[in-house]
Amino acid sequence: MHVIILAAGMGTRLNKNKPKCLTVLSNGETILQRQINALLGYVDKEDITIVVGYKKNMIKKEYSDYSFVFNSNYENTNTAKSLLCALDKKQLDSDLIWLNGDVVFDSEILKPIFKSKKSSMLVNTNSVGQEEVKYNINKDGTINEVSKRIQDGLGEAVGINKISRIHLEQFKYQLGKCDNNDYFEYAIELLINQNIKIYPMDISDSFCCEIDTQYDLNFVNEYLEK
Repeated sequence: MHVIILAAGMGTRLNKNKPKCLTVLSNGETILQRQINALLGYVDKEDITIVVGYKKNMIKKEYSDYSFVFNSNYENTNTAKSLLCALDKKQLDSDLIWLNGDVVFDSEILKPIFKSKKSSMLVNTNSVGQEEVKYNINKDGTINEVSKRIQDGLGEAVGINKISRIHLEQFKYQLGKCDNNDYFEYAIELLINQNIKIYPMDISDSFCCEIDTQYDLNFVNEYLEK
């Protein structure tokens, strides 16, 4: 199993003048440290790669014993191309789990996706706004669509996903077809269009929140303080 953390973005909406993943939470952890602490319950640090871009040296200095891939075009690309950067550098022969570097979650939500042998996506069934990545499903319960543009979403795709080894090359190919401004979810949709099944895993009973704004950060900090 290999894990990729996508942390190349500029985080302009939070506007902290540093990579968003280095935002310090109310419990003293950075977002990235909290993620890594959770992941180390399932993989070794050698199995974790961090994709960096904006102010990359700040992240590399703080986590110098981890593996990094630099998205040199981070200012003009989105998560699809950041993920492709990592997969082009890492010749993987294993299942892949990847996550956005701005997601704060309780470690227990990782258990089902690490145990599963299927290509999967963590989701919740909470009400979602226009900016969240939403999903809906097919009659067989697999993912049908996943994007911000969905109007009848069942909930949110929380940004933690898995592609099994047997689908990895096909997924890389679909990432290559994405435009610079596409999110990786578009590549998942393209994969689904090739009749690859992606299974939702509902983690609604556990805490998971993507931090985009100061409001999100305040919400997360209130939860941690409880």
